[in-house]
Amino acid sequence: MATKGNSGDHRSRGSMSIFIVIGLCGFFYILGAWQRSGFGKGDSIALEITKQSDCSILSNLNYETHHGGDAGTVDESEGEAKEFKPCDDRYIDYTPCQDQMRAMTFPRENMNYRERHCPPEEEKLHCLIPAPKGYVTPFPWPKSRDYVPYANAPYKSLTVEKAVQNWIQYEGNVFRFPGGGTQFPQGADAYINQLASVIPFDNGMVRTALDTGCGVASWGAYLFKKNVLAMSFAPRDSHEAQVQFALERGVPAVIGVLGTIKLPYPDRSFDMAHCSRCLINWGSNDGMYMMEVDRVLRPGGYWVLSGPPINWKVNYQAWQRPKEELQEEQRKIEEIAKSLCWEKKHEKGEIAIWRKRINYDNCRDQDSQPTMCESGSGGNVWYKKMEGCVNPYPETTSADENAGGEWKPFPERLNAVPFRISSGSIPGISVEAYQEDNQSWKKHVNAYKRINKILDSGRYRNIMDMNAGLGSFAAALESPKLWVMNVMPTIAEKDTLGVIFERGLIGIYHDWCEAFSTYPRTYDLIHANGVFSLYKDRCDAEDILLEMDRILRPEGAVIFRDKADVLIKVKRIVQGMRWNTKMVDHEDGPLVPEKILFAVKQYWVAGQNVSSH
Repeated sequence: MATKGNSGDHRSRGSMSIFIVIGLCGFFYILGAWQRSGFGKGDSIALEITKQSDCSILSNLNYETHHGGDAGTVDESEGEAKEFKPCDDRYIDYTPCQDQMRAMTFPRENMNYRERHCPPEEEKLHCLIPAPKGYVTPFPWPKSRDYVPYANAPYKSLTVEKAVQNWIQYEGNVFRFPGGGTQFPQGADAYINQLASVIPFDNGMVRTALDTGCGVASWGAYLFKKNVLAMSFAPRDSHEAQVQFALERGVPAVIGVLGTIKLPYPDRSFDMAHCSRCLINWGSNDGMYMMEVDRVLRPGGYWVLSGPPINWKVNYQAWQRPKEELQEEQRKIEEIAKSLCWEKKHEKGEIAIWRKRINYDNCRDQDSQPTMCESGSGGNVWYKKMEGCVNPYPETTSADENAGGEWKPFPERLNAVPFRISSGSIPGISVEAYQEDNQSWKKHVNAYKRINKILDSGRYRNIMDMNAGLGSFAAALESPKLWVMNVMPTIAEKDTLGVIFERGLIGIYHDWCEAFSTYPRTYDLIHANGVFSLYKDRCDAEDILLEMDRILRPEGAVIFRDKADVLIKVKRIVQGMRWNTKMVDHEDGPLVPEKILFAVKQYWVAGQNVSSH
């Protein structure tokens, strides 16, 4: 039953948000106790956990750091911090690199206009994206899987367009997601169980999945039951809020499309890929899109295609398409799959499943040989044109050896040594360095939890690590209550995103000089380790912080980890962004030059005049 939300009078909320934080426990008490929830009340999870917190356990940390007081005492001679104004209300759902007006100026061919097209420097907004009036914190998982507050994404077009397909329903002040989809009218659970008769979901061997053209990501939402983590993507198109709905539900998703440039994922990353009536013309461009799927699939990975043209003989009339056209479409797909040396494992009803071979030994004698790419692309995929060639498998020495290393079940693979490290394919990262990194991040995360009492309470579902390294922050947090988008900066010294995927985690390449491919207010917690040191000579810290503010939910939290002088600059900027901050020493004491800055974004909405000071 839908629970009536309370848009209420936010004036009192605004005044509560403007306070001087006295002491760290008080800081996070406010963070917990005044969270708004989908019910329009204080967040009961956060409140209870904060009530139980024993502030005395924090006494081993020195909060007044030896580098300028509370991070913070900035030299007053520098003048007042710049105050950032709210953007106009029309920018509530602004996604800079997928802006509709800009997109329409690019070619339609091969979906180029739906790809990333970022604004030039002179067109960037230097203001704060407002939340819509009545915005509330999403319901906690797993309720968020099925219910999204209407105020957070007030778009009803999908409830009309997909009314008969059981995608989404509007009920009072919430959207309800019944778990249906165009290809699974009986519900996602039933559909996933069909797939599980062929694909090993239940033993942990399949952990990461890529869902192309995901809709509202119900497939990914229900795969959590199987402990499978799906990276879903869909273009920003006429269905205004597909990806926004997915993230409001607490499901990993980005705005994206198979178009002209490579997907922002490393070679051999996903255990499976999936297309359920995703409207991608797989047979076009000489199979280039299937070759791109092959690139990001691990050897032994699965590809699922459900819907047209599979089972065209039965369905061509219902699909209102000529049977000859559908027959030719399936013939092309089968031909390309064969040239890729995929083994067809299953076809029943409208579901077909192929498996990529574990190595290339079984493929050398086949008649049709694809054009091989000169060398693996590695991580060099950012804005690189998609190619009509096949990435070579890593070398193997026997017919039964898995190219790229044996698959381990999850959760064993989370802390096992990844093949990319044990094989020495990432220069400078030894097995010992990987294990030390794991231990360090366990210690760091424990220190975070001592300060932010609600870090692993379920209050933060969608988490982003802006500079993910080996993925050890996400591994230390691993819990069914949350997921982490591990971002690999394109300028990072070492590309370790493949390692992150081998651990059973998900991630993406990104350049933080540009906007991320997501809607505003889609992350609950952002972790920024060394980001501002990394980008100090590349782009303006102010631009990166404004982008963080755009993608962070009202009352979302940020953890910065960097050098003290860098954090003092960051703190100064965010003082003008309606964020509350507190800086603490490294858990190893005040003599360590690295500090930690905790921040919470204040609650405010469009039309609300709240000063940041």
